[in-house]
Amino acid sequence: MKQQDPYSQKNLYKRLFPYMRGLLKYFVISVIAMVIVGATGPAFASLLKPIINNGFVDKNIEAMKWVPFQIVGLFILRGIANYINEYTSAYISNLMVQSIQRDLFAKMMMLPVGYYQENSRGRMMSRITNDAGGITAAGFDVITIFAKDGVTVLGLLIWLFYLDWQLTLITFVTIPLIAWCVKTVNKRIRSLAAKSQNNIGQVIQILSESIDGTRVVRVYGGQRYEQNRLEKTNKDLRHLAVRRQSYTSIGSAVTQLMVATSLSIILYVAANRAAHAGFTAGDFMSFLTAMLMMFDPLKRITNMSSVLQGGLIAADSVFRFLDEPEEKNSGSKIASAPIGDIEFNNVVLRYQHADKNAIDHLNLTIKQGTVVALVGESGCGKTSTANLIPRFYDVSGGQLKIGGINIEEFELNSLRAQMSLVSQDVVLFNDTIASNIAYGRVDVAEEQIIEAAKAANAWQFIEKMPNGLHTPIGDQGLKLSGGQRQRIAIARALLKDAPILILDEATSALDTESERLVQAALEILMRNRTTIVIAHRLSTIENADNIVVMHEGRIVEQGKHEALLAQKGRYAALHTMQFNPLGTKTDADSSNIR
Repeated sequence: MKQQDPYSQKNLYKRLFPYMRGLLKYFVISVIAMVIVGATGPAFASLLKPIINNGFVDKNIEAMKWVPFQIVGLFILRGIANYINEYTSAYISNLMVQSIQRDLFAKMMMLPVGYYQENSRGRMMSRITNDAGGITAAGFDVITIFAKDGVTVLGLLIWLFYLDWQLTLITFVTIPLIAWCVKTVNKRIRSLAAKSQNNIGQVIQILSESIDGTRVVRVYGGQRYEQNRLEKTNKDLRHLAVRRQSYTSIGSAVTQLMVATSLSIILYVAANRAAHAGFTAGDFMSFLTAMLMMFDPLKRITNMSSVLQGGLIAADSVFRFLDEPEEKNSGSKIASAPIGDIEFNNVVLRYQHADKNAIDHLNLTIKQGTVVALVGESGCGKTSTANLIPRFYDVSGGQLKIGGINIEEFELNSLRAQMSLVSQDVVLFNDTIASNIAYGRVDVAEEQIIEAAKAANAWQFIEKMPNGLHTPIGDQGLKLSGGQRQRIAIARALLKDAPILILDEATSALDTESERLVQAALEILMRNRTTIVIAHRLSTIENADNIVVMHEGRIVEQGKHEALLAQKGRYAALHTMQFNPLGTKTDADSSNIR
């Protein structure tokens, strides 16, 4: 049995229906208004018959006196109905966009960390900013065309049949040809629309990277390179847009040619019938007007394919994203302090598409309340090991336990609630200092924020700010220095007061004075916590309870600083590389704050 495509047009439409919940009455009002607007076209064409027959042929002005009022009344009705249609359509479409964007953002927050490494950030942003709007815009354009223009065409056809059914039948000759033309063009347009969506995501990616990396771009003279990247993507996007429009135009032109041919034949036959039968001047003028009034609605209906295909591509993109698997969160146990020991039992981690293990059968116990340092050359697995503890990645083999319980048995949010993270690349948000320190908390008093800031050695610069705690810090905290950003991050971790602390190169990029202040804050932060320190600078972890030396995802040595130096193994070699032959520390490693 053939499996049904979950992203077929039919299924895409079905998945849009839930977003109409609570909006059905507005939708019905909108459609009724569209129908009224569509019906005014045939009504106007029908009024031309008495105007011509009574006014121009029979010279009966008395019979015509109410016709102008009827025409004015007709267009007043049309204007009111059109306003209602556009207002309700805007109301519905914007609510739907809001709902779709909310679901997309919620999904993005629930995706595994690995998804962000495998997929373009620009494409994810494009789905939320462009595709969500593209669905509803296309949807309501199609509904409008079907309801308003469809009623117009149907009403005009009924009127034409009423005037002369034999002449009207000629118009039906073109319908199968138009249907074939539309179907052929649709295939081309949908393919091009899919490519355009990807290019739009690439444009957003380039813009985002250029803004985030503006300092690197300027220092290394990358302006021209970035301009060329954007120009190439925009050029591809332009070519696709032109090709897409050309197919739409060809389909429209062929359709119009068919309609025009049909119209010319009808006019010729109508003229002969008027000469030899009871086909009055009013009939002929009304028939001609109705035929001409059908031209624009038919053109819009045929052009609808381009809009519809764009909307379907956007819907396909949105629902594929919403169907991405989320982080596994099947555990039910609630993590709470005291958290217990952290145990790695023969743990293996292999990233998707990798050709070898990032962590290779790791066995390690981190005692509660101790400081464990992970050291080794870049790529040895230090950060990968730390990333398993908050379950940014799930183990590929073996078991990781906290307090004797498999980490996968914990409910994910409760597990992460027991952890704080301070890294070299501090993440701050374009908000106030207070909001960044209290990030994720809604029940924090300002006194608690001040207390955390003081403990993190941050209060001395915060109180000098123009608005103190309520000073905006700019995009990614660019209004602050590196040391100030680190101390804000430490204050955030202090305020959370979690029993497990992960420090990822927290001082490696700081000057001596900033490092002194940050390390002093870290000493306070590390008290009575289980701390995992990832470090390249060995001077910062000499007093750790256990130093774990890693190489190619394995533990090759572990122990205290002095014992590891005495072994004269890999740790001793790493230590020697950071000291000069006389045994004094280099400027970069002059501090020894634990």
